[in-house]
Amino acid sequence: MNYNQNEKIAQITSHTLIIGVDIAKFKHVARAQDFRGLEFGKPLYFENSKSGFNHFLDWINKLIIQHDMEKAIVGMEPTGHYWLNLAHFLKEHNIKFVVVNPMHVKKSKELDDNSPTKNDVKDARVIAQLVKDGRYAEPNIPQGVYAELRVARKIRDLLSVDRQAVQGQIHNWLDRYFPEFLTVFKDWEGKAALQLLKLNLLPNELVKLSNEEILIHVRQVVKRGIGISKIKELTGVAQVSIGIREGSNMAKLELSTLIEKYELITEKFEELESNIDKLLDQIPGVSQMIAIKGIGKDTIAGFLSEVGDLKNYTHPRQIIKLAGLSLKENTSGKHKGQTKITKRGRKSLRALLFRVAMPLVAKNLAFKALHEYYTKRPNNPLKKMQSLIAICNKVIRILFTIGKKQCEFSEERMLQDIPHMATLKIAA
Repeated sequence: MNYNQNEKIAQITSHTLIIGVDIAKFKHVARAQDFRGLEFGKPLYFENSKSGFNHFLDWINKLIIQHDMEKAIVGMEPTGHYWLNLAHFLKEHNIKFVVVNPMHVKKSKELDDNSPTKNDVKDARVIAQLVKDGRYAEPNIPQGVYAELRVARKIRDLLSVDRQAVQGQIHNWLDRYFPEFLTVFKDWEGKAALQLLKLNLLPNELVKLSNEEILIHVRQVVKRGIGISKIKELTGVAQVSIGIREGSNMAKLELSTLIEKYELITEKFEELESNIDKLLDQIPGVSQMIAIKGIGKDTIAGFLSEVGDLKNYTHPRQIIKLAGLSLKENTSGKHKGQTKITKRGRKSLRALLFRVAMPLVAKNLAFKALHEYYTKRPNNPLKKMQSLIAICNKVIRILFTIGKKQCEFSEERMLQDIPHMATLKIAA
């Protein structure tokens, strides 16, 4: 993304057709103007369909010819996911598109008519005005492997939610029908415990089988680690189980359904992880990023799925702002308020960076020393949370540099780059 205001304004010339589009699910509204704000014609309503997009494209080309324009720039709000189809269509037809902050639209819509009225036509006009003033951002639409990686991460998040739900439902089942099971097996997801659940028997039915029959069933998946003594312990608690016996037929159907769902999700997880590994192998610098102690493939996959191709960025500050980790201050005259992060950006990226900062300060000697320096330095020591945010920004700079240059990360060099830590020795 380009955050230089002068460069943005310089892109808007007297030969630039400025179009603001208010995005909706079924029908969009577009309004066109020049660099002075003079509007061209009536608003255009076009459907969120192929024919609607072609009608919009014809409308743009006609206005370019009528008003002797050389190029067009289309601005829109990134409303949910409804803007993506139009964005890809414009990209395919080499028409520049940008996005404006919905908060900016909300706050500036009263400038023209001094009215809080909100409607699609007015919003399209406000969006065009914001683009004219250079108050927009150029989005990075993922391409190629980065598009694949973003979708893969979305699938992974969905599978994680589904797996957590199924895990909770199986725990619920055990609490109702066989609460003693988890006193014998601490984890029902282990191979032996899961194989026993596949017997699909309630406690009063399980005790009718011999210990040898149960052990043979378990040996199909586990050859060692569980013996006859463990089976005896299980049948012993089954004999005195307080589990519910009513509705047994449907209870067993519920259990088999949940186990099948759990195994399907697990299988899809393994397939997805394999695909993510293949995608990461195609991205330069990933092997050097993963070599950093405390950073794994999951972190790198999440980071790249959020920011896309690092070649689209000229400075790590752009990614810091994208994550909402840039600082804001509140000062007036002699009053100096607290400095905090803006939190305006990708929430998921910010959360991912914070999650990786925690193990880094615990396992990586360089980051641990840096965290101690930030929190214990004599001048302006940071609170622990402030230090972790600073480390998040440091991680962005490191990953940005490695992605750009494919260089190795050096713990000692990182510390030597900090003025007051040039002489700090990292403990072995």
